Amino acid sequence: MAKLQVTLVKSAIGHKPNQILTLKALGLTRKINSTVVKDDNDAIRGMINTVAHLVEVKEVK
Repeated sequence: MAKLQVTLVKSAIGHKPNQILTLKALGLTRKINSTVVKDDNDAIRGMINTVAHLVEVKEVK
Protein backbone atom coordinates (compact mmCIF):
# COMPACT_ATOMS: atom_id res chain seq x y z
CA MET A 1 0.00 0.00 0.00
CA ALA A 2 1.29 3.45 -0.87
CA LYS A 3 1.96 6.08 1.76
CA LEU A 4 1.80 9.85 1.58
CA GLN A 5 4.28 12.22 3.16
CA VAL A 6 2.43 15.38 4.18
CA THR A 7 4.44 18.49 5.10
CA LEU A 8 3.02 21.70 6.56
CA VAL A 9 4.35 24.62 4.48
CA LYS A 10 2.08 27.50 5.58
CA SER A 11 0.64 28.48 8.94
CA ALA A 12 -3.00 27.84 9.75
CA ILE A 13 -3.32 31.14 11.61
CA GLY A 14 -6.23 33.15 10.24
CA HIS A 15 -7.76 30.26 8.28
CA LYS A 16 -11.18 28.68 8.74
CA PRO A 17 -11.77 26.54 11.83
CA ASN A 18 -12.48 23.42 9.75
CA GLN A 19 -9.06 23.75 8.10
CA ILE A 20 -7.32 24.09 11.47
CA LEU A 21 -9.15 21.01 12.77
CA THR A 22 -8.23 19.08 9.62
CA LEU A 23 -4.55 19.86 10.16
CA LYS A 24 -4.91 18.73 13.76
CA ALA A 25 -6.50 15.45 12.61
CA LEU A 26 -3.59 14.92 10.19
CA GLY A 27 -1.15 15.46 13.07
CA LEU A 28 0.29 18.74 11.80
CA THR A 29 -0.29 21.03 14.78
CA ARG A 30 3.35 21.77 15.49
CA LYS A 31 5.73 23.85 13.43
CA ILE A 32 5.99 24.68 9.77
CA ASN A 33 7.96 22.01 7.88
CA SER A 34 6.72 19.30 10.25
CA THR A 35 6.03 16.06 8.38
CA VAL A 36 3.80 13.03 8.89
CA VAL A 37 3.45 9.84 6.85
CA LYS A 38 -0.10 8.58 6.33
CA ASP A 39 -1.66 5.67 4.46
CA ASP A 40 -3.07 6.60 1.07
CA ASN A 41 -6.85 6.24 1.27
CA ASP A 42 -9.93 8.27 0.38
CA ALA A 43 -10.32 9.80 3.84
CA ILE A 44 -6.75 11.10 3.93
CA ARG A 45 -7.03 12.35 0.33
CA GLY A 46 -10.16 14.31 1.28
CA MET A 47 -8.41 15.85 4.27
CA ILE A 48 -5.44 16.82 2.11
CA ASN A 49 -7.80 18.33 -0.45
CA THR A 50 -9.32 20.53 2.28
CA VAL A 51 -5.92 22.00 3.25
CA ALA A 52 -4.11 21.66 -0.09
CA HIS A 53 -3.01 25.31 0.01
CA LEU A 54 -1.25 24.75 3.36
CA VAL A 55 0.52 21.43 2.77
CA GLU A 56 2.85 19.71 0.34
CA VAL A 57 2.30 16.03 -0.49
CA LYS A 58 4.75 13.41 -1.79
CA GLU A 59 4.27 9.70 -2.39
CA VAL A 60 6.50 7.38 -0.37
CA LYS A 61 7.02 3.73 -1.16
